Amino acid sequence: MANIFQSIRDFFSRIFSSSPSPNGLNNEATTAPLSQTQIEDIDKQSLKSQPPQLIAGSGRHVGRQRDNNEDALFSHTATIAVDSNDVPFGLYIVADGMGGHRNGEIASENAVRAMSSYVLGKLVEPLFGPNPGHPEESLQEIMHDGVIHAHQVIMENAPGGGSTLTAALVMGNQMTVAHVGDSRAYAVYFDGRMQVLTRDHSLVKRLEELGQITSDEAAVHPQKSMLYRALGQGEPSEPDVFNASLPQPGYLLICSDGLWGLVSDDAMFDIITAAPSPHKACQQLVDAANAAGGQDNIAVTLVRMSN
Repeated sequence: MANIFQSIRDFFSRIFSSSPSPNGLNNEATTAPLSQTQIEDIDKQSLKSQPPQLIAGSGRHVGRQRDNNEDALFSHTATIAVDSNDVPFGLYIVADGMGGHRNGEIASENAVRAMSSYVLGKLVEPLFGPNPGHPEESLQEIMHDGVIHAHQVIMENAPGGGSTLTAALVMGNQMTVAHVGDSRAYAVYFDGRMQVLTRDHSLVKRLEELGQITSDEAAVHPQKSMLYRALGQGEPSEPDVFNASLPQPGYLLICSDGLWGLVSDDAMFDIITAAPSPHKACQQLVDAANAAGGQDNIAVTLVRMSN
């Protein structure tokens, strides 16, 4: 442990110590903020480091036509590296609230808070505690029960309100996704693929699946946001829960319909793959949705593995 701390001290000592200038004079160390180019260079260099790490960015905006922001998100990234084991760990959630008189805001906030506290409460001790072991339930059971818990919390704290919820629990190269509503999770691959991992629980999407309307008709249907499955509405909504591999090389994208409903998959792909970092990509995705009219709230999280 002492060697690790000494390495950290040496690293920062080299960064902030005086160094010779091109004219042979010594420059005094300054506290000037890093430029965007320097930050991006550090980010690129960090991608080569060990242990492997999850790198995440998020963006959230009220949009251009709404007074309240009913989208909520949660992003938690951690790494434990001991002995020969490296465990990148992340939990990422997007919730899109619905309901008048601020019930939508309260519902989505309760959704992300209840889901994150439930899942982390089940996993922190087994994974990061002094006596590591396996959790009592499977990851799919934990994510499923977390959604049911979020539903119950919304019913208690935001009666009349509702929310979508799309969550991904990432451990190493694998992820477990839980989903209710029409927020989406995508796998974004560098070879040009943009794969929707979740299924919209909307009436219009169901009509499209049954072949009664086309995808083009679904995109402009006046009831495209009407859901038949959402948290906080009646009986507990059974979530879709499944396992998948984290895209490598690539990204996990989770977003509300304020993004995917206004920005095409091709445009999202171009922004994500051209951006210097997940954080910058999320900001540019939000900007693109607002440039397209910003008709709804926008929430987006983007995740990739460092190597």
